[in-house]
Amino acid sequence: MANRPLSPHLQIWKWGPHMAVSILHRITGDGMALVGLAVLLWWLGAMAGGEESYATFAEVMGSPLGMVVLVGLSWAFFTHMMSGLRHFVLDIGAGYELDTNKFWSVAAPIIAILLTALFWAVILLK
Repeated sequence: MANRPLSPHLQIWKWGPHMAVSILHRITGDGMALVGLAVLLWWLGAMAGGEESYATFAEVMGSPLGMVVLVGLSWAFFTHMMSGLRHFVLDIGAGYELDTNKFWSVAAPIIAILLTALFWAVILLK
């Protein structure tokens, strides 16, 4: 066989925050599509099913496991939104400087965590 060059793959690329944020964007999108759709359909079915069905839904979603699911969905939403905004800025041609790209790759998930905490603080403290 000829010594042909290998295509770049994950063992060759140096991992950076921009790669992690990009992969996290895909994971959160899939998570919201699968888990979020399941919760939405259950909620709609519970509303259509009457008071008993909705009480069961509210009890499960109010339990610690249900709260983990709801907080996880809101975290996925804010993470996906922040990395989507980062990608939008890149798509318009800005933010390609290495320092700027690295800064927003690190800042996007941190801002998403802060937005999730703020969101749940507003909900729980009312």
